Amino acid sequence: MDEQLNKYSYKSLNVYQDAKILVVSVYRLLKQFPAEERYALCDQIRRAAISITSNISEGISRFAKKEKAHFMEIAYASMMEVDSQLDISVELGYISLEDYKSIHNQVCSIARQLSALRAKILA
Repeated sequence: MDEQLNKYSYKSLNVYQDAKILVVSVYRLLKQFPAEERYALCDQIRRAAISITSNISEGISRFAKKEKAHFMEIAYASMMEVDSQLDISVELGYISLEDYKSIHNQVCSIARQLSALRAKILA
């Protein structure tokens, strides 16, 4: 992508880039789920996952600090929703514990970044 175009955009944020990788990882992982979950649990996980990057991009585009911070909180909550649902997916036998741990490690890293970004916004 054009470096100049992304310089002042949400796309230049490491947390956005990492969250985008997480979304792609989640989408790939969902291909392992049984067909009967395609429109139930998979759909819920997909919506929560895409909400992470959507809220980061929307929040960074806001002018008010409180609004920016609020959208980072929503992104964080959506990420925790994904983590929770994938944890349950392990119990249901839809994904392996190793696959979950890989995603969970990404979640932990992004959670730290979102928390730091929120704190920086509100400082």
